[in-house]
Amino acid sequence: MLPLENAPMSDIIEALASGQVTATALTKLYLARIEAYDRGGSKLNAIRELNPDALAIAGKLDDTRPSAKRPLAGVPVLLKDNIATGDRQPTTAGSLALEGARARGDATVVKLLRDAGAVILGKANLTEFANMLAIDMPSGYSSLGGQVKNPYAPALFDDQGIPIVQPGGSSSGSAVAVAAGLCAASIGTETSGSLLYPASQNGLVTVKPTVGLISRAGILPIAHSQDTAGPMTRTVRDAAMLLNVLAAKDPLDPETGRQRRPADYTAGLARDAMKGARIGVPSDPTDPLNDRYYGKLPAGWAKVMTEAIELLRDLGAVIVRANMPTLGWIGGPGTTMTVLNRNPLSRHKGNLATPPIVFLYELKRDLNLYLEDWATNTAIKTLADIVAFNEANADKALRFGQDLFLAADITRGDLSEREYKSARAMDLLAARTRGMDAYMKQHKLDAVLFPGSGGCVISAKAGYPSVMVPAGFVSGVDGKDTPDYPLGVTFAGRAWSEHKLLRLAYAYEQASNKRKPPPGL
Repeated sequence: MLPLENAPMSDIIEALASGQVTATALTKLYLARIEAYDRGGSKLNAIRELNPDALAIAGKLDDTRPSAKRPLAGVPVLLKDNIATGDRQPTTAGSLALEGARARGDATVVKLLRDAGAVILGKANLTEFANMLAIDMPSGYSSLGGQVKNPYAPALFDDQGIPIVQPGGSSSGSAVAVAAGLCAASIGTETSGSLLYPASQNGLVTVKPTVGLISRAGILPIAHSQDTAGPMTRTVRDAAMLLNVLAAKDPLDPETGRQRRPADYTAGLARDAMKGARIGVPSDPTDPLNDRYYGKLPAGWAKVMTEAIELLRDLGAVIVRANMPTLGWIGGPGTTMTVLNRNPLSRHKGNLATPPIVFLYELKRDLNLYLEDWATNTAIKTLADIVAFNEANADKALRFGQDLFLAADITRGDLSEREYKSARAMDLLAARTRGMDAYMKQHKLDAVLFPGSGGCVISAKAGYPSVMVPAGFVSGVDGKDTPDYPLGVTFAGRAWSEHKLLRLAYAYEQASNKRKPPPGL
C-alpha cells in the first residue's frame, strides 16, 4: 500500500497507471486520513469543506489511467478556498460574509485540472481574504473556517488561542493538507509570500510563478499586479508536473498573453544541474546595515542556511556573496499607506501600520469585479457589502477587526488615483529595475538564494518567480520553546525562469533530502 502520509504525487500517478490502486480507492483513503487527522486526532483544520461529488468523480475515472493526455487521471487535489468551482462547493475566501456563495463556473486553473483528470477533493482553509482583511491577523485564521494548525506543532497555542508555530499564510490549509498527507497535492495562491511562507513552515515545495504564467480568472483577488496561483507539493518533480498542467494562456486573463514556457517543466531535472550555476547570496557581513536578508537571522536559521550554501558549493555552484542594492529592497517613496491598527488582539494595537498602496487600491476594484462576474448565491456584491456585513456580525466576523478592508473601501475603486499609479511605478522601479534586475545582471546570476520566504516581497513586487525547497528544521518562536519545524530555501529569478529554478531546486533537493513528514500522522 502507498504510504500516503509522505508519498510523492509522481508515485501516486505510477500506482494509478499500473492499476495498483483505483481513483475511488485512493480518494477513500485520503478521505479517511482527513477524518482521522483533520477532523479528529490533532484536528489540523486544513480542510474547509469536502467536495460532495469527489467520490462520484473518482468513480468515473476508475477505468482511466494517467496518460500524456490526462496526466492527473484519478489524482486527488485540494484547492484553496478562494478558487472558484462551478459545482456544489462554495467559494468563500474564509469569510462569513460569503458563506454559501458559489461561482458561475470553474476558475481556469480548475478547468485545466479537471481536463487533466484530477479529482477535486475539496476546498482548503486559508487566512481570510488571503490575509487582506485585518492587520496582524494570524496566518490560517478565518471567521468561517477557524484556525489552521501547523502539523509539526499542533498543540502549541498562546493565551489568545493563536498557534505559536504558525501554519503560514495565507495558503495555510493548502500547505498543511499536503504536509499531513491529506491529498496528493494542492493549489494555493500568492500575492506576497502566501505560497512561500506556508511551504517553508510545512516542509514543502512550491512554485510562485511569474505573474501571467498561470491564469487568475475565477480566483478571488487581492491585487492583479501581483496575484498568482501555484502548486504545493512534496517534491520538485511533482511541482513541475503540476506546472505543466497549469501554465496555459487564457483569454480571460490577458496577462497570460505574455507567457513564455517550455514544453515540459520536468525535462532537464538532473542531479548535476547545479554545476557552474552562479547563485547569489544577498549577504555581505562587511556591510551589516544593508545585510537585509541574512544579517539578522536567528542562530538556527543561520545554521540551516550555512549548510545549504556549503552543499550548493559541493554541488558545483559558484556562490556570489553581495548585498542586494538598498534601493531594491527598501521600497520607493509613496508605496505604502498609513493605517491605524485597531485589531483588539494585536500586540501593536494603536500603532500605525503601513500596508502597500497597490494592494489596498487594487483590492477594491478587483474584488468588486470578482463579486460581479463570478459570485452567485449571495447578496454580497461589493467590498462595501462585506464591510457592512462584518460590522453587523462583529461578534463572529471581526475577531481581529477589518482595518485593511476599511482602508481599501475609501479608495475610488477604479485605479484612477495618482497615488496608486505612482506607487505601482515605484514598486516596479525598486523591486525590478533597481532590485532583482540590477543585482542579477551585475553579478551574472542564475538565481538568488533567500532564507525561508524572506525574499518574497522583492520577487512578488517585480512579478518574478520563486521556487521553495525544504532545507532543514529549526525550533523556537519569540523565545518560546517549540518542537522542530521546517525551514525552506527559495531560489528566485527573473521573469519566465521557472524551468531554470526548478532544475536548480531539484539538484539541491536530491542532494539534501531534508523533507520529513510531520510526526504522529
